[in-house]
Amino acid sequence: MCIMKGAIAPFFIRIIMNLVNKISHDELKLKKNEIKKIFMFRVCGTGMGACAGLLQEKGYVVEGADTTFYPPMSTYLESTGIALHQLDELDMDYLRGFDLIVVGNVVPRMSEDARRVEELGVAFTSFPSALGALVLDDVNVVGIAGTHGKTTTTYLMTQVFEKLGHNPGYFIGGVVDGRKSSTLGDGKYFFIESDEYDSAYFEKISKFRSYSIDHLILTSLEFDHADIFNDIEDIKNEFRAMLDSFKGKLIYDNSYKATNELVSEYGKDFKENFLIAYGEENPKIKSVAKDGTSFSLIWKGGELDFKTNLVGKHNILNLSSVILFALGEGIEYENIKSSITNLKLVRRRQEVRGKYQEAIVIDDFAHHPRAVELTTEGIKNLYPEKKVKVVIEPNSATARSDIFQSEFATALKCADYVVFAKPQRHTSVKGAKDLDGHKILSELEKIGVKGTIQTNLEDLVKEINKIADKDTVLLVLSNGTCLGLWQSDFVEKLINV
Repeated sequence: MCIMKGAIAPFFIRIIMNLVNKISHDELKLKKNEIKKIFMFRVCGTGMGACAGLLQEKGYVVEGADTTFYPPMSTYLESTGIALHQLDELDMDYLRGFDLIVVGNVVPRMSEDARRVEELGVAFTSFPSALGALVLDDVNVVGIAGTHGKTTTTYLMTQVFEKLGHNPGYFIGGVVDGRKSSTLGDGKYFFIESDEYDSAYFEKISKFRSYSIDHLILTSLEFDHADIFNDIEDIKNEFRAMLDSFKGKLIYDNSYKATNELVSEYGKDFKENFLIAYGEENPKIKSVAKDGTSFSLIWKGGELDFKTNLVGKHNILNLSSVILFALGEGIEYENIKSSITNLKLVRRRQEVRGKYQEAIVIDDFAHHPRAVELTTEGIKNLYPEKKVKVVIEPNSATARSDIFQSEFATALKCADYVVFAKPQRHTSVKGAKDLDGHKILSELEKIGVKGTIQTNLEDLVKEINKIADKDTVLLVLSNGTCLGLWQSDFVEKLINV
């Protein structure tokens, strides 16, 4: 007999218990009528909170716990009436009264929280699996996937179809003023932001693979998330796993090499008119002004003209995918034209936060070089009479690594000044070094773009005080707090525009 000793035995015991209690997407579909009570373990994440609301709307009894509760998700959860618990005060025996535990992706493998969940003897799963099997399996799901633009496009799709008279369900991975982040709708259309990041420590597949997607919008495809993917082929493999059995419409931006490679593999399998491209020469932007953009799209050999209040090439590309999907659904051109004239963006997407020392302050989530470049160019075009001074904090694991070292210098070349807010954490990407802000500024200086590096909030605000004036647009690019800027009294000093 082989006897396991030390830490090895508990490790293998945990694996066995994991296999016993973990329930897959397909198993959930078979047992969904048996499930009544669901507990969301680490409920305050954007995806987990939105999923909790949808499960409750579907008729399940839902409760949740987390270590901290913070706005806006805490406010949303409180509005739903979902019972919330402090994780450190939770009696784990209480969880044995639930039929299913949904575990947030924030829970690490081999952590104490993971061990506690695994030892309960209650079935557990990821939120994408729960969402796909219990909510999305019997509705018409339109997945919006890609490296950039998922959140924006999902919100645009939702607004346009509402204006067209539909009652769509949606799942938006961002804060939306005046509405919930998710709702069921009537089932005819459900628009969902379809993230390629993995689902949970025990389910290392992209979230979108569990969403029962019927139609797919692929906005872009570039390498990202280097903390979980080795290269672009790893990401393409996640899409291949879905496309192998995909039967619906695929609308894609053909300006991305990786996307075109995928389409070349699967294009012959699509029905006529179910493979729709945009991006390279389509749309054609005709004019840009403060009140919006005029552009045209090629559809079935003809050119259709549109006017929207949105500005920025990336926003027009995102909107184009929405229009093409609507046209593909047989919706009349004139109706679509009137539905895109007054659209809103998710918070932190080109959001004008106010004025500071007479400078216009814009907050944007961009952190990948392509998004940084497109956003900066868009703001330059919108405010041609002003200097666009960029404050950038590369905050994601990939962005704060040296993987995009040269790309960031290129992305910032059209800025008039750059303040590099040095990330407070080292990159978690294996084999990569930290992004070198000094090298980026050195490359920019060669083309006449000056800048500084700031390492703390106090010095960052001092630098902003130096550069902010009436001739400036201060563009803050970060998917975090930007050294705490958005949590400081800087916000209280902003004057509404």
